[in-house]
Amino acid sequence: MISTLPWLVPALCLLCGLGAVVARPSALAGWLFLAGMGLLALSSVLESRIGGANGLPIASGWIFPAMFVRSLVPGVWMAFSLTYARGNGREFLLRWKWVLVASIALPIALLISIPRPENGEVGVRFLALGKLWVVTLLLLSLTVLANLEKTFRASVGMARWRIKYLFLGLALIFGVRIYALSQVLLFSTYDPALARLGAIGLVLGCLIIAFGQTRSGFADIDLYPSRAVLQGSLTVILAGGYFVVVGLFAQAVKLIGGVTEFPVQALILLVAIIGLTVLLLSDRFRSGLQRFVSRHFRRAEHDFRKIWTEFTHRTSGALDAPTLATNAGEVISEYFHVLGVTVFQLADGELTALGSTERKQEIAALAMDPDSLDSFSRPFDLEKAEAGWADGLRERCPRKFGHGGNRMVVPLAAADRLVGLAVLTDRVNGVPYSHEEIDLLSCIGDQLGAALLNCSLNEKILQARELEAFQTLSTFFVHDLKNAANGLSLTLQNLPIHFDDPEFRADAIRSVGRAVERINEMILKLGRLRQELELRREPCRLDVLCGSVLDDLEPEMQDRPLARELEPLPEVPLDREALRSVVTNLVVNAREAMTGPGAITVGTFRDDGRIGLRVTDEGSGMSADFIRMRLFRPFHSTKTKGLGIGMFQCKKIVEAHGGIISVESSPGSGTRFTILLPIPADARISPTL
Repeated sequence: MISTLPWLVPALCLLCGLGAVVARPSALAGWLFLAGMGLLALSSVLESRIGGANGLPIASGWIFPAMFVRSLVPGVWMAFSLTYARGNGREFLLRWKWVLVASIALPIALLISIPRPENGEVGVRFLALGKLWVVTLLLLSLTVLANLEKTFRASVGMARWRIKYLFLGLALIFGVRIYALSQVLLFSTYDPALARLGAIGLVLGCLIIAFGQTRSGFADIDLYPSRAVLQGSLTVILAGGYFVVVGLFAQAVKLIGGVTEFPVQALILLVAIIGLTVLLLSDRFRSGLQRFVSRHFRRAEHDFRKIWTEFTHRTSGALDAPTLATNAGEVISEYFHVLGVTVFQLADGELTALGSTERKQEIAALAMDPDSLDSFSRPFDLEKAEAGWADGLRERCPRKFGHGGNRMVVPLAAADRLVGLAVLTDRVNGVPYSHEEIDLLSCIGDQLGAALLNCSLNEKILQARELEAFQTLSTFFVHDLKNAANGLSLTLQNLPIHFDDPEFRADAIRSVGRAVERINEMILKLGRLRQELELRREPCRLDVLCGSVLDDLEPEMQDRPLARELEPLPEVPLDREALRSVVTNLVVNAREAMTGPGAITVGTFRDDGRIGLRVTDEGSGMSADFIRMRLFRPFHSTKTKGLGIGMFQCKKIVEAHGGIISVESSPGSGTRFTILLPIPADARISPTL
């Protein structure tokens, strides 16, 4: 077999890579997989050309190309590990873009600085920069495995079954490469004989991957792993333990002088760790271990408290029915060792699939009479159901394995009515469900049914609120647009009669201009509601700003007295234009609230490390209920004109500055608005006006 490795390895690598591209030609992960396998094949070919085994001279001309290709491998596989089977792969690529650049550029930069070997050397000596190159490749390889592990652990049920063999094959390939790099790091030399071990690892890894591809193809799955960099990574834990143990072994070997046997011992340790990992990731092994402990140590097979806590945690934060169904299906799949869990919702006599751990493609709706399930108040065996809907359900939830056992249906009931069904397909080892498991599934069904009903009710409430908001908004729009349309309509009616009158034409132009200005003003105000407020701070004195606003408004106040109590304030970073609109809005509102005599007072002051603004009027005032429930909400106003968004905008601006706005008012007693803004520690006091 050794003599066939030079051509067997690249052939297997390229076949696996081409299989991925053929299965999903439009997927970026498939092309990255092909590129990664191609680099592994090229690396294996170049390393086989080096020779140097059994004390023979090495072909030094092949060493640098082989090391160069090896330097490219982690970067390509890093990109693959961030995109494979991930629905948010593009987000990960953007988040890791600089890491991807460094994973290619850094190994190449370090490689250039490593001294070249001379002809006749049996091994390649690694000094400080060479060791740094090895450590870099080692860390990048571990990162690739950690990313793949994150994707694997985000999967459950059928999705995990589909990607399991690709994950195990790549884990074997990179595990052998990590072993070879650890030997270089420990002994400061690269023995070309390690290339044979790498080639064997590639063959075995490719065979595992090929088996997975023939069984499930290049999985078309969209998983959404956490964005946390390290989240209890089993890869990091096992690799760290491996290097600690190997490091201790290396020191012991140096003391006793048994260096020749050490590489074999380290390899055996690595194989043992990989074997342990495979067992820990095997659903069949974990299921069998649970039953063994339960049978022989008289322990409950499931920790029902843990299952219920996890189920509650995963479903309580779901705000829509599909997310709720997906999360619930994942919990059931994980704890009951079921590969396929599909959750249906029953509405208007139809069963509609909300989420499935088994497949992504859309599942056709199934007509069903809720009364036909009255006799099934608890989970039941779908194979024993004889009604017409049972055939349709069996067709939509087929079994993938002959040894997966009978399909189980869990009714989802709430408020004495059926709201859905959960179908459990292909249980690991086909183990029958115990009475305790059926009881727990029944409780989960009731809880999930209540949650689905709440989602439906919340959706109806949300639709009602959206309709109410639209009706409120349209009321304001209709009022203002009607006034503008009436003015334009009157102008158009008189236009044919008085078109030759210059005064009429001038008045018509002014009327059209006022209507357009009013419409633009409404559009501008409503547009501000959709925009995020971005402050443009600059040094500003609030007292000077208020004085400038009052100077501009005084000609329009219609003989309404404006009293100024402007205390000099320190210069503070503020958004000048935003606060100008706040002061203007408060003063104009005060003027419109006053129908009788009275004055408007605008004052600035300092208060315990803050600057403040007060606007006081002697107008009609507001009730406590209006202040509490409507004043700072959009589309609520006491005025006959306007959209009622001025105070809402004022509150947003003040809070964006880190301040607070308060109001004191009562019917018939006037109103006082108070704004308090923080003063930075380095603010300086301005001179007295």
